[in-house]
Amino acid sequence: MTENNAKSMSIIVTKGTLDWAYPPFILATTAAAMGLEVTMFFTFYGLTLLKKKLDLKINPLGNAAMEMPVAGMHMAMPNLIAAMPGATALSTTMMKEMLKKKGVASIEELREMAIEADVKIIACQMTMDLFEYNKSDMIEGLELGGAATWVDAATRCDINLYI
Repeated sequence: MTENNAKSMSIIVTKGTLDWAYPPFILATTAAAMGLEVTMFFTFYGLTLLKKKLDLKINPLGNAAMEMPVAGMHMAMPNLIAAMPGATALSTTMMKEMLKKKGVASIEELREMAIEADVKIIACQMTMDLFEYNKSDMIEGLELGGAATWVDAATRCDINLYI
């Protein structure tokens, strides 16, 4: 994407839960730190990751791969328990505590790192309209664009990811 032949990467971000928020921001900030020009396109539920105030949750229902370290072992939550009231809040609290305990940066911190690293952040205009968001609901430093904006960037990128 750049004239100096630097490598480049684009990421489509489509999911807005706590567990799905980490991969795109970690990959984007890592790539930017390695000198790649990075574009992130936030659409549908991924768009919520650009809201000024985040209230991210993790839903264990239907997530068979979700195992949490408990009492020295890894335990998956059965769907029957995951469907019970309070399971999402419990899973979210456990994940947030584990992330904090392990010193993992928050999504807010990773998001700020991406902006500081000049990652190009595009909010999908169609999704903004569909879900009735205003640009004032979102963080500073993003631009609005549509699918054509991402396609234009993606056709010039070395790496394109869909997360």
